Amino acid sequence: MDCWSSSFAVVDEFEKLVLRMNPPRVTVDNTSNRKATLIKVDSANKRGSLLELVQVLNDLDLIIRRAYISSDGEWFMDGYFRSLRRSVGVQAALEHTTIELTGRDRPGLLSEVFAVLSDLKCNVMGAEVWTHNSRMASVVYITSEATGLPIDDPDTLAKIKRLLLYVLKGDRDKRSANTAVSVDSTHKERRLHQMMYADRDYDMNYAESGSASGRSKPLVTVESCTDKGYTVVNLRCPDRPKLLFDAVCTLTDMQYVVYHATVIAESPEAYQEYYIRHVDGNPISSEAERQRVINCLEAAIKRRTSEGISLELCCEDRVGLLSDVTRIFRENGLSVTRAEVTTRGSQAVNVFYVVDASGNPVKSETIESVRKEIGLTILRVKDDAYSKSPPQESGRFSLGNLFRSRSEKFLYNLGLIKSCS
Repeated sequence: MDCWSSSFAVVDEFEKLVLRMNPPRVTVDNTSNRKATLIKVDSANKRGSLLELVQVLNDLDLIIRRAYISSDGEWFMDGYFRSLRRSVGVQAALEHTTIELTGRDRPGLLSEVFAVLSDLKCNVMGAEVWTHNSRMASVVYITSEATGLPIDDPDTLAKIKRLLLYVLKGDRDKRSANTAVSVDSTHKERRLHQMMYADRDYDMNYAESGSASGRSKPLVTVESCTDKGYTVVNLRCPDRPKLLFDAVCTLTDMQYVVYHATVIAESPEAYQEYYIRHVDGNPISSEAERQRVINCLEAAIKRRTSEGISLELCCEDRVGLLSDVTRIFRENGLSVTRAEVTTRGSQAVNVFYVVDASGNPVKSETIESVRKEIGLTILRVKDDAYSKSPPQESGRFSLGNLFRSRSEKFLYNLGLIKSCS
């Protein structure tokens, strides 16, 4: 054991020495192309380097138009990028307690989760919710309503986990739901991929009848490159932001190393080609493993695909806001397929993607009814395809205590409080 530990320490120090002798070289070129910025990165190769770089670019809200990647001894990447006009994300500087949730998706689930947190005097500072193949994963950042600080009391954390697990399980969960609470920082999008992968959302054997799985499938092929000892993965699908991150994140979490890659995304369709091997140096050798890679990449792409009408909520933040808003969604038969929740100073900036309870598009009159109930100047439709002109409204958003009694009755029906009086 001692000999193995000493050898490991030597290897680790050698890798650190190599990195110090070969620090990353980054060049930024704004002259080679009028419409994009060319970024070149050369560095000593280490496992996870590619994902780290793509994750940084992802967090900077940059769109990757082209990329060329090679890792023969060291890796090299050329990329064209264009800044996004607008995005919604959780502020990394906030101090918070992190809650991770996975379970069976169903209409009204998000409303129940936020109602429980509101009842437990938790203020939601940010959250991201993904759904796919009848499963839900969410990362939620909370603080104490009383102190504004992260919640670290063991008894309080245990109660939060217990009640949220009760909500997640419901009465139909065919697989075990899961909750985790920590005060550690986490990269929410990486964690969401890891959580849904661990929950096996890629396994169609778990798909429930009637689940909203009608999204167009990306084209993924996995073939052998016998003469070079690689497995070649080709991916073709409609282009969207963060597509490269989703693919690289999945391959990394599945314990594959990308040796060479080409990414082209200069039209409505994106094309990605990867030359990969398993971390043990071997290419994919079985049909079962090949099919698993295909299923996992398809799932990773579809998790972030936005299904439904996009609604943006912008208003002064307050405790219980999300509980009230998502309850209105539920009362009007809206089901949230994806959500991005953040707090910017004193302002709440939230985006919800909604369908009806059956997974179908929501009627325009239902959307307008929900907007009138919440506030026409507060809740806006982001979709360009939504042609209905938004009515004008004067006045301010004031839910106040309007839904407190109904929220208490809801919690009472769940068995989370003793009385709704």
